[in-house]
Amino acid sequence: MIETHPPRKLKATVSKVLRAAGDDFVSTEASSLPLTFEGIEGDFHAGISRQSGSREPWYERGTVMRNERQISILSQEELAEIAEGMGIETLEPGWIGANLVLEGIPRMSYLPPRTLLFFEGGVTLRIDGYNAPCRLAGSKIAEAVGAEPGPDGDYTRSDMALAFKDAAHMKRGLVAWVEREGVVKPGEAVTARLWEQWIYPT
Repeated sequence: MIETHPPRKLKATVSKVLRAAGDDFVSTEASSLPLTFEGIEGDFHAGISRQSGSREPWYERGTVMRNERQISILSQEELAEIAEGMGIETLEPGWIGANLVLEGIPRMSYLPPRTLLFFEGGVTLRIDGYNAPCRLAGSKIAEAVGAEPGPDGDYTRSDMALAFKDAAHMKRGLVAWVEREGVVKPGEAVTARLWEQWIYPT
């Protein structure tokens, strides 16, 4: 018999909403987050489609594919744990490109793919999966806190960028796409609906 776990519902609150309006993933806090089926209008990760990269080695790089990474979601609790692991006082979610920061779901980064997030204001997001930490995000942290750059002034090769990958393991958050349009605001209640779960046997 394959062990299964029944569907569950978890409650959370929107702590912050952010938007990456520039030409890279670093985001800044906003008063609200209007969402369409393309994601956040003008955001670095907006669009129905995107080009494949290192995360999709099965495609030639630059192949046009469905954009399942429209929204980056972080946990307030996990951000504090990452900061502690890196030995810094605080880790601002915008440094690593957050769009939403949620509070109240234990081990949020472990939420499985297909989990639905129902927001009080009407938005629904569908989780694609875990967003693994990378040195590029770590380099933004290093630069923000004034850490020493790596060789040739390259922050991606700094000690802190490398430390982020370890400290953020299974705490880096999730990526999602918009299933139902609307506006998300700070303080909003969120219900996470987890489907029945199982492990495919080897």
